[in-house]
Amino acid sequence: MNSKERRKYIEDLLRKSGKPQKGHILAEELGVTRQVIVKDIAILRAEGKKIIATPEGYLIPKEEKIMVKKVIAVSHGTSGIDEELKIIVKFGGIVEDVIVEHPLYGEISGMIMVKTLYDIENFMKKIQEYKAEPLLILTGGVHLHTIAAENEDILKNIINELKCKDYLISD
Repeated sequence: MNSKERRKYIEDLLRKSGKPQKGHILAEELGVTRQVIVKDIAILRAEGKKIIATPEGYLIPKEEKIMVKKVIAVSHGTSGIDEELKIIVKFGGIVEDVIVEHPLYGEISGMIMVKTLYDIENFMKKIQEYKAEPLLILTGGVHLHTIAAENEDILKNIINELKCKDYLISD
């Protein structure tokens, strides 16, 4: 299989799968290195393919209902991560990413795509497993999230509860 055929295979797999695909597993399956897969994904993105990298692997989001989105600014310590995510998911929100402003690098973001309590549980487990420091430690707890929801009412409910818990900086 040449590189063009491999990229077509990867794109088709990501479109059909509906779940994230790990780079190292794709590499094994296709008989190449993980670096080759990373390069293929970069080329596909450069061609305009909407591939996102999540902690669970690469995926092409399914075309879903039109969602409303809002970037919110929040602040809390590491002990507030679980509760904050649960508030957002409880009302039907999706936490797409986390963004912090770093004095040297500028904006740093990470895709998290948390939609369910199960996603939150896995996210929290990975923080423990990898002994990873969440991005909010770089900014004393201040960070942004892009929140997606089916309608404005859901966003309002999320914002109201985050305000009540003193997580929201501004709306």
